[in-house]
Amino acid sequence: MDITLHSSMPLPFAYNFSPSNCAILSASSTASSSSSSSSSNAGLLSGPIMDTRIWSKLPQKLLDRVVAFLPPPAFFRARCVCKRWYGLLFYATFLETYLQLSPHRRHWFLFFKLKGLSSHIYRNNTNSPLGGPASRPTYEGYLFDPYDVAWYRLSFAQIPAGFSPVASSGGLICWAPDEGGPKSLILSNPILGTLSQLPPTVRPRLFPSIGLAITPSSIDVTVAGDDLISPYAVKNLTAETFHIDSGGFYSMWATTSALPRLCSFESNRMVHVEGRLYCMNYSPFSILAYDMSQNKWWKIQAPMRRFLRSPNLVESRGKLLLMAAVEKSKLNIPKSLRVWGLQGCGTTWIEMERMPQQLYVQFEEMEKGCGFECVAHGEFMVVLIKGCWDKAALLYDMSKKLWQWIPPCPYIGNGGGGGGGEEVLHGFAYEPRLATPVTGLIDHFSLPFHNYNANHQ
Repeated sequence: MDITLHSSMPLPFAYNFSPSNCAILSASSTASSSSSSSSSNAGLLSGPIMDTRIWSKLPQKLLDRVVAFLPPPAFFRARCVCKRWYGLLFYATFLETYLQLSPHRRHWFLFFKLKGLSSHIYRNNTNSPLGGPASRPTYEGYLFDPYDVAWYRLSFAQIPAGFSPVASSGGLICWAPDEGGPKSLILSNPILGTLSQLPPTVRPRLFPSIGLAITPSSIDVTVAGDDLISPYAVKNLTAETFHIDSGGFYSMWATTSALPRLCSFESNRMVHVEGRLYCMNYSPFSILAYDMSQNKWWKIQAPMRRFLRSPNLVESRGKLLLMAAVEKSKLNIPKSLRVWGLQGCGTTWIEMERMPQQLYVQFEEMEKGCGFECVAHGEFMVVLIKGCWDKAALLYDMSKKLWQWIPPCPYIGNGGGGGGGEEVLHGFAYEPRLATPVTGLIDHFSLPFHNYNANHQ
């Protein structure tokens, strides 16, 4: 396949490339160049370590295996080397190698700037002509690498207007419409820019809690609560599930078992752990659990539920964790930020970590009771203070028992968005994937899906 390199084509990652980064190092180009830098490169390549007589004859399959292990930023930089490397995303042989090797999982995070309780995603469109219709907004996400403490900017130009991110799993981001009604969810791969639409839910909803579980061979989605019982009222009555797998079995938004009494779902926040979905329940604090295989809902009592503030459920290394601030003013126990883990029995919580008191004093001084949000992935946890996400954030490495302040995302700035509404930075655990073939199950499903594209208004 002949792949032509278009220099004007935008990359998903925001980089500044120098000419030396994009140079194609070969024996012929080194010999023909007369510059001093080329001479030094020639000397380097002629050494015993980088002898072109050896490296230029490496089998293509071996090169593909090496490139498949590159982290996404390095992979997209490598695409500037030559036409073939630029076209690796379109080569079936390379993608098969990538899927077979299953490179080391990168425990990264993807953040979106949301506005207000309705979770309208931030739009960076400020150039609409005066007196004319506003141009289509551009969606942005901010990728955080906890290993190198680095930020990257991703563009979501294909996402239609009026959608917001609600869940993430298996390298895919789930988007839901902001308007009330039956929810037509979209699954997108930020690296590839692909979109796959699910059929609409049966019941109309406003801002339900949505759980997503993606495996190499199946897709499971659960939409719960916020049933629209009238144009002006919602109530947590039902939940619906969608399932499709490579074995040919599918279930189109089947209604689950009855929800627990007096449940109050946290909108757009549901955590998947080992075949179960968990969501915070309020007044008083508890955890709603749903077993997808047994089609069963139940409640789990939260630890120290009368003294919790800003509880956050997260998944880490196959376990359900609860992070919250503890305030027991009537007892002789200092305020703290704690992390509990749910044990295998499914009812008992064990305290796993407590923020050092000196650090918590700094944290509390900055937070000022406004609350915080936590997201975890692998051995990392990121804590964002509401109203201060443009100043600093906390990163906790659970394997090293290390807390550290990290710089804010440089691409966001302070404020913006207009309207005077409260803005938050909402995060998801995200695994960058160069291939997600499971979406083909949806793309080839014989349903009249609406085809969204970048020109959709």
